[in-house]
Amino acid sequence: MRFNYPLQKIVDLKGSEKSMAEWEYAVALGKLKQEEEKMADLIAERSEVERTLEQTTAKPTPLARITELQSYIDVLDERIRHQSEDVRYATHEVQARQSMLTDKMVDEKVWLNARDRAHERFKFEWLSREQNELDEIAIVRAAAAMRA
Repeated sequence: MRFNYPLQKIVDLKGSEKSMAEWEYAVALGKLKQEEEKMADLIAERSEVERTLEQTTAKPTPLARITELQSYIDVLDERIRHQSEDVRYATHEVQARQSMLTDKMVDEKVWLNARDRAHERFKFEWLSREQNELDEIAIVRAAAAMRA
């Protein structure tokens, strides 16, 4: 006999929900990595401009050039602040998606365990019926042997 779980569609749905949550989590991780890379690029660019400013101030340079470099550093600082907010938001999104994934994994596991318990009950009942049939055959044989 074949085991047929009546709630299998729910188990399948929970598996699909978990897969979707895994995908959303992976997307959120990718976004976080992208935002962190942008932040690192901005910080590296700021360091380079700061180094250029230090080198330019060490030799005779027009004030306009120094002011231009300082203004650019200020712009980069502002962009770094905004990027920091984007990284913070992406981190929050990753945490939310991870929490959702954890919930979906637990939910799926509950349904899988319920299916496994139902399968074990099915096996037990099937083996009991089979044993009863074998016992009945043995009784019939024993009765026939006593008559003969």
